[in-house]
Amino acid sequence: MYGSRGAGARACVAVAGAVLLFTGCSSSGGDGDPEESAGKVSQQPKSKDPYWVNPDGNAAEQVTTYEKDGKDDDAELIRKIAEQPVGEWLTPENAEKEARGFTEAAAKADRDALLVVYNIPHRDCGQFSGGGAADGNEYRAFIDKVAKGIGDRGATVILEPDAVLHMVDGCTPEEFHEERYDLLKGAIEKFKSLKNTKVYLDAGNAGWGKPDQIFEPLQWAGVDQADGFSVNVSNFYTTADSKKYGQELSAKVGNKPFVIDTSRNGNGPYTKGDPKENWCNPPGRALGETPTTKTGDDLIDAYLWVKRPGESDGTCKGGPKAGEWWPEYALKLAKASG
Repeated sequence: MYGSRGAGARACVAVAGAVLLFTGCSSSGGDGDPEESAGKVSQQPKSKDPYWVNPDGNAAEQVTTYEKDGKDDDAELIRKIAEQPVGEWLTPENAEKEARGFTEAAAKADRDALLVVYNIPHRDCGQFSGGGAADGNEYRAFIDKVAKGIGDRGATVILEPDAVLHMVDGCTPEEFHEERYDLLKGAIEKFKSLKNTKVYLDAGNAGWGKPDQIFEPLQWAGVDQADGFSVNVSNFYTTADSKKYGQELSAKVGNKPFVIDTSRNGNGPYTKGDPKENWCNPPGRALGETPTTKTGDDLIDAYLWVKRPGESDGTCKGGPKAGEWWPEYALKLAKASG
């Protein structure tokens, strides 16, 4: 693991327990007129946050479960998560169907889908979220399927958390670098060919190193053709530190804008215990700023919840496998956020 260098908090594919909406959902179609959904959550005002809230996500289901069990206090805590838009991590085996389902549901609610593409070959260096496409051809086919599923509907894609970072920090062997750069450039080109899709190439986090180390690799990966880059995905660095990192990096890549994952950074990073695992399900963390495009900074396009709060980082500290819903951890995040 590379947690000791800040690259940790591996981005996890959320598979287990996910309810995929392939035919749309009940939700608000505009500002100030929320329609109660099956999951008893509604959309955020579009003027504040244009991204779709999944009314059948894990958190929404947990709200319903707690209410049925008479645990109203716990239900209200989890509602803090359920009523915010979070990233939908596409699974390779159902990529086209999921991309279509999420974007259709979002379009029905007059919102944009927030999608995470995480399937690069040699993903996560074989660690908790290891896997990915078998080779470049399989990855290109995967990207084509995602693009086909999105079509002309509104979507924002967070592209391959850690993929560039792991080439810079030495986690991904050099023999795979050339192909990875080509695959990332191709993915950006494909998504930018779509009518209403934005794409942000992942650029690591404030704790792993310095912008000087990653700006050229980002350029080689095609960041100049992307809408911008993402920072702090699945990590815990404060918004202030992430903002500083992003601003310094932006100045080196043509003043590109960026987005910050604020899903679990309310209390900043964990600094106790084994530093090699302080990225994985750390205790005492809290939800961060709620998602919004009203950031007050022209360089910061949005605060997003890319990592879905309450889903495990991996089998550490008593957690289930990466991406599985962990209600006890979700409750702790919500309680700590005040």
